[in-house]
Amino acid sequence: MNSFNFSKWNAILGWVAFSIALITYSLTLEPTVSYWDCGEYISTAIKLEVGHPPGAPLFQMLGAFFAMFTTDVTEIAKMVNFMSALASAFTILFMFWTITTLAKRLIKNSSELSKSTSIAILGSGLVGSLTYTFSDSFWFSAVEAEVYAMSSFLMALLFWLGLRWESEIDKPQGNKWLLLISFVVGLSFGVHILSLLVIPSIVFLYIYKKYKNLNVQQFIIANIVSVLVLMFVFKMLFPFTLKYFSALELFFVNSIGLPFNSGSIIAGILLIGLFYFGITYTHKKQLVGANTIILSVLFIMIGFSSWLMLPIRANANTTINENNPSSARELLAYYDREQYGDANVFYDTYYSLIYNRDVDAENPTRDDKPKYEKDEKTGKYIIVNKYKDALPNWSSKHKGFIPRMVSTDANVIRNYKAIAGIPQNSKRRPTFIENIKFMVDFQFGYMYARYFMWNFVGRQNDEQGQLDLQNGNWLSGIKFIDELHLGPQSNLPSDVKNNKGRNTYYFLPFILGVIGLVFQLKKNKNDFYTLFLFFAFTGLAIIFYTNPKPFEPRERDYAVVGSFYIFAIWIGFGVLALFERLKKYTKPNVVAITVTLISLIAVPALMASENWNDHDRSNRYTSHLNAKAYLDSCAENAILFTIGDNDTFPLWYMQEVENYRTDMKLINTSLFQTDWYIDQMKRKTYKADPIPSQLTHDQYKLGTLDVAYYFEEIFPQLKDSVVDIKYFMKWIQSDKDVTYYDLDDDGIPEKVLPTNKIRIPVDKEAVLKYGVVAQKDADLIVPYIDVEIPSTLSKNRILMLDILANNNWEKPIYFTGGAQADDEYIWLKDYLQLDGLAYRLVPI
Repeated sequence: MNSFNFSKWNAILGWVAFSIALITYSLTLEPTVSYWDCGEYISTAIKLEVGHPPGAPLFQMLGAFFAMFTTDVTEIAKMVNFMSALASAFTILFMFWTITTLAKRLIKNSSELSKSTSIAILGSGLVGSLTYTFSDSFWFSAVEAEVYAMSSFLMALLFWLGLRWESEIDKPQGNKWLLLISFVVGLSFGVHILSLLVIPSIVFLYIYKKYKNLNVQQFIIANIVSVLVLMFVFKMLFPFTLKYFSALELFFVNSIGLPFNSGSIIAGILLIGLFYFGITYTHKKQLVGANTIILSVLFIMIGFSSWLMLPIRANANTTINENNPSSARELLAYYDREQYGDANVFYDTYYSLIYNRDVDAENPTRDDKPKYEKDEKTGKYIIVNKYKDALPNWSSKHKGFIPRMVSTDANVIRNYKAIAGIPQNSKRRPTFIENIKFMVDFQFGYMYARYFMWNFVGRQNDEQGQLDLQNGNWLSGIKFIDELHLGPQSNLPSDVKNNKGRNTYYFLPFILGVIGLVFQLKKNKNDFYTLFLFFAFTGLAIIFYTNPKPFEPRERDYAVVGSFYIFAIWIGFGVLALFERLKKYTKPNVVAITVTLISLIAVPALMASENWNDHDRSNRYTSHLNAKAYLDSCAENAILFTIGDNDTFPLWYMQEVENYRTDMKLINTSLFQTDWYIDQMKRKTYKADPIPSQLTHDQYKLGTLDVAYYFEEIFPQLKDSVVDIKYFMKWIQSDKDVTYYDLDDDGIPEKVLPTNKIRIPVDKEAVLKYGVVAQKDADLIVPYIDVEIPSTLSKNRILMLDILANNNWEKPIYFTGGAQADDEYIWLKDYLQLDGLAYRLVPI
């Protein structure tokens, strides 16, 4: 008789794995704000503000909850970081139970497990879950305030719930698990859509439960159905719902004349009524399947309701209010990420269009999406952009199937050509074969395979790789193998050998994972394919869908951790495979314990020892100190122009969370191209006054003043003229015909400039009065500053010049040093003085 209580030990060891993970992540947690999006997420969480599309409202609300556990503003970031650590630990918990559940299905007569088999299964769970605990990419996200840790938790939870649903699907109350799955799917939209990629695998759990053996035709249909369910949830259900709310809002406000938001309220009432009717009708008619489907959709919608936070807070005009999704139509644009443009992964335009901008002969233009704004005077929504025939419809000779090389950035194009083997002087469209070569070699090979090897073979260092031998490659620690793709590994410089990111696992996790993969494939093909689908959708499918270009601002391994989660499960199965292979040679109990202990030492313990030093952020304050130094570098009431994420989001954090230097106006020059952001800069925030500006909203709204052009041929008599900046801004503001010109003979006049030379007068008294220049340097003050602009002037540069024209040196103006391009400093580099970390505009 087997007295071993598997269920008891399954629960205990699951929580043991959870505890190890939580302790690990708590000890290595970053104590304050980190780089990239972390500062934005913490800031928008604490005050429930609106971050970048497509938003993470549930993450923000949970972040606000965790922040309530401290009264010290300097500890808030740590509490939100801890939320990621806790979510990651729960990921490990559900991963352990997923491994043990699936491992039991690899054993014959799993209903009567022997003690040795039980130990081996539990050992599989420990090895697999702890391997993932200490894996490079997952650990990185677990100790900072990013959405990927919580997204991983929801992914792990969804798959575990899918297994519970499958096990009880034939019971009278079995579909309660489906409703919970639906609710969590809805919640996932409030964190990150990556979690939805587990849906096809859950569909296959159901299919294989109902149909054990599928023929080829049924298998193909099943795959199509699984993808259609994913597309229904991701591309149809919520976009259609938002379009429904948007359509009714426009109808009832513009056509019926009701107040703003009345259409959305009516749409909500009608939707609730529709669900009520559907549920009661199907219940009355005993239509069980239809009733379950309606309830499932309802629970998804309930989970999705976290999104209501976005328009509520947008209407409150929060300090951070990206895209201002204050109405149903704007919320739809926010969800669709309209600001990033349209991209089609199956058929789109190649980079070659920049060499010959041919449009389609029959249909040379296409419509843009209309941009609606509230007109408080008329009480209606009005379209503010010229969307009809607003975009070029490029000729098909620039288009192709499965387009990979689509960026028109000159540096990216050079890299496209180098990777695909295209001559640099070539101006032709890349061939389909060259396109696929780039996808396989760079996107699947260098991007994904390299990330995969980092996690299960080893990593060269923590520097970003750009197809060079020195940085960012995988490294096994086996010298002759590493030398095959990296060259000689002897007599390396000390800084290379001692890089904390130099971690080697000697292929041990990889080998154990391959053993487990093959073992599951032989023992249970249905479960193997279910996991493989999960692996594919969260790995290569993400790479295919996002179409990364060479080279991204940072490594993107965090986006494909879902596939590493599955491989770690296969690593767990590797333990069971070794046990099954070796148990006939000696006592099974001894084999089970021995294999488990050796595997724990050879894989997760090895990875923990190798990865600890470069993943330990417990004493890392770099981002926080850098942000504080930037702010401390600026005089009181300063305007600071920021450029990239890493010199913007930490500064937002300092102001929003720690209430530090709220007298300053921070202006991100990239966001300064959008009307909603300009509106926010023209409002008082905390102690900071509005930016000095003479342009009105109607003069910079979307579709207006996006670009101003200078062509010498238009005003040849003024080609050598220098105009005062105030006159220049009056010209920009003017709606007189002389300030416009039909550049393309398409009947659409564009704003043109009289000259490309601008003079900024220097009021010496004001410069001295406001402390821009010290009295001792008064003789160095120049009478004016001349600026020569290029042939095109984008909206953000116009607004930057607008500030200069209206500031009269009253507010100190600074720039961060995040770019080399002259236009980021509005062509004033010669007059910038380094004060601390920031560059101050000084007229000397």
